[in-house]
Amino acid sequence: MFSRILIANRGEIALRIIRACRELGVQSVAVFSEADRGAHYLSQADETICIGPPEPAESYLNIPRIISAAEISNVEAIHPGYGFLAESAHFAEICRDCKIQFIGPDPESMRMLGDKVEARKLAASAKVPTTPGSENVLNDEDEAAKIAANVGYPVILKAAGGGGGRGMRIAHNEISLRAGFHAAGAEAQAAFSNPDLYLEKLVENARHVEVQILADRAGNVIHLYERDCSLQRRHQKVLEETPSPGLPSDVRDQLCRAAVRLAKTANYVNAGTVEFLLDKDNKFYFSEVNTRIQVEHPITEMVCGVDLVQQQLRLAAGEHLKLRQKDIKPSGVAIECRINAEDPANGFAPCPGPINEFVPPGGYGVRLDSHVYAGLVVSPRYDSLICKLIVHKKTRAEAIATMKRALKEFKIGPIKTTIPLCYDILSNRQYLKGKVDTSFIERTW
Repeated sequence: MFSRILIANRGEIALRIIRACRELGVQSVAVFSEADRGAHYLSQADETICIGPPEPAESYLNIPRIISAAEISNVEAIHPGYGFLAESAHFAEICRDCKIQFIGPDPESMRMLGDKVEARKLAASAKVPTTPGSENVLNDEDEAAKIAANVGYPVILKAAGGGGGRGMRIAHNEISLRAGFHAAGAEAQAAFSNPDLYLEKLVENARHVEVQILADRAGNVIHLYERDCSLQRRHQKVLEETPSPGLPSDVRDQLCRAAVRLAKTANYVNAGTVEFLLDKDNKFYFSEVNTRIQVEHPITEMVCGVDLVQQQLRLAAGEHLKLRQKDIKPSGVAIECRINAEDPANGFAPCPGPINEFVPPGGYGVRLDSHVYAGLVVSPRYDSLICKLIVHKKTRAEAIATMKRALKEFKIGPIKTTIPLCYDILSNRQYLKGKVDTSFIERTW
């Protein structure tokens, strides 16, 4: 095990990693920007280093400054958290060149899986179903139109070099396809410095279900079952739960086996998530692989009883998995609500600013992952996520009731948050029936 690591991130995920380190007896070094100077979570680290001004490009995305901080603090490894540099193969490669262990997969795996076209080819080679579409990146809109006519509309254009909804356009006919082609390419170039696009048949009214995997360097791969992440707005998740409601057990088994096959084919190491889209008949298709810890990892931890961040540290340190598939026995139902500094009643406008009131919920079965406190100022420069509220109960009905109670208790002000939206979702008849898909929020709110 490492004796000392650096955390190249901020906020609640930085605190989550600090806590995992402390329990393992690993010292943590937390970097921070000037915007985060004085944040309470930094006091929990063994050392802190300022790496620049508030702008992410000058701090949390500045690789030379992060590597310099790692070298002067004499760490053995770097944990990237999620976001920022977490899925940068270039950063992972620089860490390796500097003899610093990157806590995540090898850069070769990250690069291969980060290229969505190559990832689709890999999935096909592992006999994991993929949607009909282009085999390679598209040369131009004429090629896109030809392939779309072959697979049938509607189709979706996607950025080959990234995700998160950027560089993505849905087309229901050739006119909208051609109109969206250049806009999607420009957006992909701005977001990922890569304008390449590919095309897939659109899975309409799809559910988004992902499988958590862990893998060691000896080739052992296990899954920790699935999470349902269908409740999204503009491809950003709002509420997640496990197990996926209404998912037939045979489909669950097939999904999990497919995720393990793909990880083994990719020679994957560490924690990762294989994402799928399911149609109305529960037929599933590979979507992508997230080569990092996920925001929603706590719900898997709650039902499986496994600390995923500690597993990341152990696997990066070269330990073999002590867990076998038979050891993973999920119990109960867990739900996570993402609490963002946004105003759902005003078009989800960002709501940065000071938090003067912060009264968190508690009670049996309630977990809160957050770095927030009364007196904190939410910066406009970073992601709007400020809290993750998680509940774990024996049944889905109990989990929903507990989450609604916890949301009612939760007081954050004066900024607006997504707490009211989460409460409304949990009260919605379609959600209660488990009849939601990725377009549910945008259709309903």
